[in-house]
Amino acid sequence: MTTTHSEQEIREIVRKTVYQVVGMTAQGNQPSPTTEKKPSEGETAQQTVAIGSDHGGIDLKAILKQDLISLGYQVIDCGTHTKDSVDYPDIARDVAELVAAGSAWRGVIIDGAGIGSCMAANKVPGVRAALCYDYATAVNSREHNNANVLTLGAGMLDINLAQRILKTWLGTEFGGGRHARRVDKITAIEQHYLKDGK
Repeated sequence: MTTTHSEQEIREIVRKTVYQVVGMTAQGNQPSPTTEKKPSEGETAQQTVAIGSDHGGIDLKAILKQDLISLGYQVIDCGTHTKDSVDYPDIARDVAELVAAGSAWRGVIIDGAGIGSCMAANKVPGVRAALCYDYATAVNSREHNNANVLTLGAGMLDINLAQRILKTWLGTEFGGGRHARRVDKITAIEQHYLKDGK
């Protein structure tokens, strides 16, 4: 007999599993709440998401862009707009710079595998890009790492999974607590090399 679980039930199961993997219990020692909140229904329209893809991700980008609009987000489309070959670092940089500058609340970048765009985006100071390929990585990248850019591999995901990852990623709050200390250390590494590079 097949049991159907709600999205909230599935999320709780994944959360408990992640906690067990990282040595936590689901009841105790949970991350403390953060000041960063998921936008409420009334606030969602005020949030801007930058999205971009290379030629390999253009079809998935079109679908996810419509999903974002349906969810009430303002969308900045950084291209590409045709299937002519383009270089993913250029698109990744455009999206990442909008996020780093505060012109976009979050960013989404799509290429064939999602790896190169993640690498390129993370070169922009202030960006914490995460390549997500399932529900658990979407939750973890936000809850533990406060990722502000999501990268996806169009050649690695079916459309339904990509849509679920995006929705989960946008809706997951940063856990704060000990995770905030660790994210601060990521920022400190970045600042160290920025300082030394000047």
